[in-house]
Amino acid sequence: MAFAPPPRLVRALGETPPDGDDWLARLPLAAQQAVDLRVLTVERVQVPGGRSSLVVLVRRADGTPAVLKLAPRRARPESERAALAHWGGVGAVQLLESSADEGVLLLERLHPDVSVRSLPEAKALLEAAGTLRRLWVEPPAGSTGVFETVAARTGRQAEAMSASAGADTEVAPLVEAALAAREELLVAPPEGRLLHGTFRQSKVLAGERVPWLAVGPDPVIGECAFDLARLVRDRVEDLIASSSGAAITRRRVKRLAESLDVDQERLRGWTLFRAVESGVRALRVGRPKDAELLLEFAGWL
Repeated sequence: MAFAPPPRLVRALGETPPDGDDWLARLPLAAQQAVDLRVLTVERVQVPGGRSSLVVLVRRADGTPAVLKLAPRRARPESERAALAHWGGVGAVQLLESSADEGVLLLERLHPDVSVRSLPEAKALLEAAGTLRRLWVEPPAGSTGVFETVAARTGRQAEAMSASAGADTEVAPLVEAALAAREELLVAPPEGRLLHGTFRQSKVLAGERVPWLAVGPDPVIGECAFDLARLVRDRVEDLIASSSGAAITRRRVKRLAESLDVDQERLRGWTLFRAVESGVRALRVGRPKDAELLLEFAGWL
């Protein structure tokens, strides 16, 4: 079978620095080797798939359905492996093998085309928040160096935002507000937890063991409000299209903060930072429509 990367993956990887990695060119052979090593039967490549990995639906030698996931170094697959092993299937997809084949993960099969996003909005937020709560656990002992911290990750992002703001005076005020919010939030943060890192409704898929499980973490250690912030802006296109989008957003911040015992102002601050960061990055890589939505949303905060 040909393991051609889906167009979405190719486009997304083209938006990030390649760091000298010819992963895409090596991917078809690497995928075939991973399949052969595990004696897997390939069903299909998941399309459109993710923005940072190739996802292949397979069956193990005993007929058990599974997912083979291959990701480049820049997607931090070994960090994902460590987080999934620590969660042990509680709230997240189950890791099916402990052996560390670099950049390759064998995972339990969920329902790849059924996410929490398919539910009505209120129900989707409730189920997503409940899933996220189960993931917020103490980091494993000796995890320094395995997982990034929120301070380190947002530090890199802040540098890129500052550079972009200097070249675009229109976004400068929002960038300044977002950077100021970050600085304030890092002064005395709550106790750090292991976080999903890139959580949103589409990252929660229907499962057999339990109704909903999270997939695709880019784990980080930090305060829970950082993780929850990305969920606040889910379905941002619908929020922008609504005449009461700003009011809905403020109510969503309040409701999510209360339901997950997170400080409301800290959630608002991280939501602002993450929305502006995503908007500025979208501008930088040539996605002006996405940038417009995100920056308008950020302006409501």
